[in-house]
Amino acid sequence: MKSLSELRVQIFADGADKASMLELHRQSYIKGFTTNPTLMRKAGVTDYEGFAREVLEHIQDRPISFEVFADDSAEMERQAHKIAGWGRNVYVKIPVTNTRGEPMHKLIRRLSGDGIRVNATAVLALDQVRHLAQALRGGALSYISVFAGRVADTGRDPVPLMKSALELLAPNTQLVWASPRELLNIFQADEIGCHIITVTSDVLKKITLIGKDLHEYSLETVRMFHDDAARSEYSLETAPAPAYSL
Repeated sequence: MKSLSELRVQIFADGADKASMLELHRQSYIKGFTTNPTLMRKAGVTDYEGFAREVLEHIQDRPISFEVFADDSAEMERQAHKIAGWGRNVYVKIPVTNTRGEPMHKLIRRLSGDGIRVNATAVLALDQVRHLAQALRGGALSYISVFAGRVADTGRDPVPLMKSALELLAPNTQLVWASPRELLNIFQADEIGCHIITVTSDVLKKITLIGKDLHEYSLETVRMFHDDAARSEYSLETAPAPAYSL
């Protein structure tokens, strides 16, 4: 098994808690950051721009993605230009479609052509990757975020899809393995040559488990079950011996 330092895939922290982001910024293995409106709402962010600018005061040396939240192309475009102006390390997340299912390929092509670093997001299907790759070809450095974890949630293996997605990309575009569900996904992404994987704090907490001896881990698990039973003061009364008749 590879160690953390041997991985080729870049690990981006996915979240919107400022304190956690700044703590992770001190970790050399974190190569970038991603956010989205849902994560911001969960973290209690009420001032979108204020939060972003506060974070960018501290994180200037690694890429960070902020997402538009409009639902029509014109307002998305206005927001994208505004967000891109917040910092040279900013990527602008544009959803692959709006809420009516209308593709945003033309908008993404314009933004990329204008020099804005786009992170095309909420992608789950290979044909979406194909259209986005064409839209981004020849433009600014950009990402395509395929939600492999959500693909797996449907009972499908995301690895073949991610391998095929890599074959579609132009040199100016990198593939992001988004919404991972477990630490194993980092190694799966690395094995197929995926450029980036976004990882939430819950999964990042398991980083220390990489390469852990399985017998030791088994013993720790047994002790956990035993200790929790003792703390709960569980008991089973002794049952009388069954009476047998001949």
